[in-house]
Amino acid sequence: MRIEARSYNIKGLEYTIRCAKPEDAHSLAEVRLQIDGETENLDRRRGEAYLEPEGFEALIKADTEKATNLLLVAEANDRIVGYSRCEGSPLSRMAHKVEFSVGVIQDYWGHGIGRQLLDHSVAWADETGIQKMTLQVIETNSKAIDMYKKVGFEIEGVLKRDRLLTDGNYYNTIVMGRFRL
Repeated sequence: MRIEARSYNIKGLEYTIRCAKPEDAHSLAEVRLQIDGETENLDRRRGEAYLEPEGFEALIKADTEKATNLLLVAEANDRIVGYSRCEGSPLSRMAHKVEFSVGVIQDYWGHGIGRQLLDHSVAWADETGIQKMTLQVIETNSKAIDMYKKVGFEIEGVLKRDRLLTDGNYYNTIVMGRFRL
């Protein structure tokens, strides 16, 4: 699925949100690896479940062809600095919804990149007829939780003691959903 590219200038940073292209595969592999090492807000630690550039190329191709998938990138300073993905299910009982995920390089936090990726994804889902978007977020990521609530996501549940972080403590995962307006 495709969306129109759109450029932004927020807090002095110019960036573009656009659909991923096959030639982005190598950069996406590097960016995901970097993001995984910069924050504990995501599921993976740096290097875990590493996706090779060839894997990203196949993912980009599949997401472009599937009506219920969308892979976006944020590009600034001639490099990819973030991405988001909506992934639908081939199962008929789950075909009405997509799972949303997002990641932004830490040096680019505070410029609205995550919010723009989210807004584009929500608009795409609504236009495509997707009835529900879901996501999971660690309980300590209050900025993300607040952002999701602002665009209509609600807390649907809590997965208790779901993530073990490097501090040796377990944390809850918040399950959120947004229904098409």
